[in-house]
Amino acid sequence: QVKLVESGGGEAQAGGSLRLSCAASDDSVSSTNCMGWFREAPGKGREGVALIRTDDGRTIVADDVKGRFAISQDNANGTVYLQMNNLKPDDTAVYYCAAGLDGCFRSMVVHTPSRADFDYWGRGTQVTVSS
Repeated sequence: QVKLVESGGGEAQAGGSLRLSCAASDDSVSSTNCMGWFREAPGKGREGVALIRTDDGRTIVADDVKGRFAISQDNANGTVYLQMNNLKPDDTAVYYCAAGLDGCFRSMVVHTPSRADFDYWGRGTQVTVSS
């Protein structure tokens, strides 16, 4: 069973920064090889933000956050981070951590985070950006 716990959400002013963390349970670290972040704003569907293929560190970042957001990992403690800079009010959403077992295969084909690659989800953390 993969358990994911997000932290680091909160409020920020436009132009500010936040860093989200996703801690995976000890027994899931060795089985998952694709970690990602998605977000869901009120009235909108869940969209991919960024992912990392944990075996080789390859990343994909969605076009609308490219240059502002970055994903990274700390394999020693099974944690994935989402660094969010130059935040905008449109970034306001619940952010979800996700994990998959297939090496982000489909996402690598379409060059954007795909929900089809993820089997496990955290409960989400709220990010609110004010203008």
